[in-house]
Amino acid sequence: MTRGRALVLLAVAVLALLAAMKPAEDRMTENGRGIVAFELAGSADRSQEIQDEWGEDGRDAARQQLWIDYGFMLAYGAFLVLAAAAIRDLARERGWRRLVTLGALAVPAGGIAAGCDAIENACLLLTLGGADAWAPVTATVFAIAKFALLLVAIAYILSGLAMRLRGRLRPAAS
Repeated sequence: MTRGRALVLLAVAVLALLAAMKPAEDRMTENGRGIVAFELAGSADRSQEIQDEWGEDGRDAARQQLWIDYGFMLAYGAFLVLAAAAIRDLARERGWRRLVTLGALAVPAGGIAAGCDAIENACLLLTLGGADAWAPVTATVFAIAKFALLLVAIAYILSGLAMRLRGRLRPAAS
């Protein structure tokens, strides 16, 4: 399978899994805040406050979304790694040395973000199960790391795409 085909299949999987998570997110937000607020609660008290707002239906929806999210993180992690690798390879071909250098950080960033997401989800599931105060704090630490790494990967990919587009829009030298 080519990298391009894999990227298309992974993009479809990402979108399908996002769609699968939406009903659970809607159930949570009907009763309070969504899953991101729960991820970033930062303390047992704040986490409990969100769970109290949700009620039993919202907590069930959170569990459902967190389990679906494991598939989502596999899909987005693989997509981001392959897309960043494609940008790095393009940068090598075009002689964009800075982008090649940044690729050493950006290519694994999406996969590491997915790993942080997995740990975060495990902590959130433990929190929903009544775990000690450490679980929501740990979830927040890994959520922040996840979001930072996602930013690195996505910014790298968008930068490479912008450079590619800029090259296509420049008139050819005579």
